[in-house]
Amino acid sequence: MSTIADEDKAQWIVDNMYQNDAFSQWLGIERIEVQPGSCVLRMTVREEMLNGFRISHGGIAYSFADSALAFASNSRGMQAVSVETSISHTAPLHAGDVITATATEEHLGHKIAIYRVEVVNQHNHRIAIFKGTVYRTSKPW
Repeated sequence: MSTIADEDKAQWIVDNMYQNDAFSQWLGIERIEVQPGSCVLRMTVREEMLNGFRISHGGIAYSFADSALAFASNSRGMQAVSVETSISHTAPLHAGDVITATATEEHLGHKIAIYRVEVVNQHNHRIAIFKGTVYRTSKPW
C-alpha cells in the first residue's frame, strides 16, 4: 500500500526522468498516472513512425512500452535499469492511433524486479504485450 508521500516521490522521479528523456519526448508520451511500481502512458502514432508497409514500425510500440517499464521500475525510489525485455506485437498500429501503455509490477525483489506492460489502442484492443526485467541498483533517486 503506497502513501501520499510515496506517490509524490514516484511522480517527482518520473517527472525528472521525463525532463531528461529526449526520446520519450519525441515520441510524444503523456504521463497519465504514476504510482510506486506502476504507470500509465499515452501517445499518438505519427506518420514519421510508419514503416514501408504503412504501419507503425515495431520499434515504436517497443520504445513506448520500454519507457513505461523505465518509469514504473524507477518510481520505487531506487535507480533501475533493464536487463532483459521482450515484446509480442498482437495487432498493427496506424498513423493517428492513440495508444496507452499500462505497466504493472509482477515481482519486486531487492535487486531484480519484473514488469508487464500492456499496450492498447483507442478501441481498447491489445496491440502489444511487453515484459521487462530490471536490475535495481543501490543508488537512490
